[in-house]
Amino acid sequence: MIYLDNNSTTRVAPEVVEAMRPFWEEEFGNASSIHRLGQNARHAIELARGHVASLLHATPREIIFTSGGTEADNLAILGTLAAYPNKRHLVSTPVEHPAVFDLCQRLAGQDYRITFVPVDVQGRLDLSALEAAIGEDTAIVSIMHANNETGVLFPIADVAKIAAARRVPLHVDAVQTAGKMPLDVKSLGVSLLSLSSHKIHGPKGAGALFVGPGVRLRSQQVGGHQERDIRPGTENVAAIVGFGEAARRARERDSGRQDVGRLRDELERGILQRVPFAEVIGDPSARISNTSSIGFRNLAAEAILITLSEEGLCASSGSACSSGSLEPSHVLKAMGVEPAVAHGTIRFSLAHETTPAEIADALDIIPRVVHRLASLQ
Repeated sequence: MIYLDNNSTTRVAPEVVEAMRPFWEEEFGNASSIHRLGQNARHAIELARGHVASLLHATPREIIFTSGGTEADNLAILGTLAAYPNKRHLVSTPVEHPAVFDLCQRLAGQDYRITFVPVDVQGRLDLSALEAAIGEDTAIVSIMHANNETGVLFPIADVAKIAAARRVPLHVDAVQTAGKMPLDVKSLGVSLLSLSSHKIHGPKGAGALFVGPGVRLRSQQVGGHQERDIRPGTENVAAIVGFGEAARRARERDSGRQDVGRLRDELERGILQRVPFAEVIGDPSARISNTSSIGFRNLAAEAILITLSEEGLCASSGSACSSGSLEPSHVLKAMGVEPAVAHGTIRFSLAHETTPAEIADALDIIPRVVHRLASLQ
């Protein structure tokens, strides 16, 4: 099986599984207990917190563990709104992950005013429109670092300067960039930042929210004093330990990022050479190195994905959280991608584990599949 769906989830690294194993077996204590087993669990969580903090060049105290990226996004936005109850305006983009985009849609039905800053056909953010959108009533700006479908990177440092000039906190969904490119929350100037374990070869069920110094944030659930009273509830120790190990390994893996980019570029070139009705979606000069969104004109993404799977290749269309829809994603619609292209857009996402041989095989399978489907039109 050739797995090119790493933006949906990644294989848990064997070293991560081994790091987690004791906390399913003999080290099963509750980290809130004061006995030895409990304190062993507490110590393991704090070590993991340090590894996650190091990945972001943050301090351990600035890391709040959650159940994943979706909870981290929701906590950042809802927690900020609760801290500023008199401010009823949010600024975001129309290409956010559903964890942010759908939340904004729900808030719009609760008498909040939402401004979605537009992007162009290459997915690039309009910074002048962003600056104009922020007002006295703005509680938070929430903008992703890299788009999960197209891989297009937003200029977060520039966004942060605009938000800071208006004294508005900036939340960044960095789920797709953590572990794939260097992240320094201080240099970026962000107030809040979300990330997820299972995108960096850690387990599902763990994520984190960076909360910068001086940031006001109210808990969205009650029931305990864990995670500085911001995210109460008994910690998932094994998953957090695995997250920490995955973060440690990701920080040590810097040298492999260029290799992933070369393989992604090779895949794109090969498809474009073999399939004249294919086109790459998104800004070619500012994309995360592992992601390629390719539209196959006049074909249906579902048919392509099913046939690719039968040939032993895994890919996706749009966000994994929105799979099953027969309509093009809200991301492609917001970018203004032609419907004939959007309906046949496939996302291929690589990992450091992807091999040249797999890309060579993919370049045999993908053109053969799409040409076969095109011949049936």
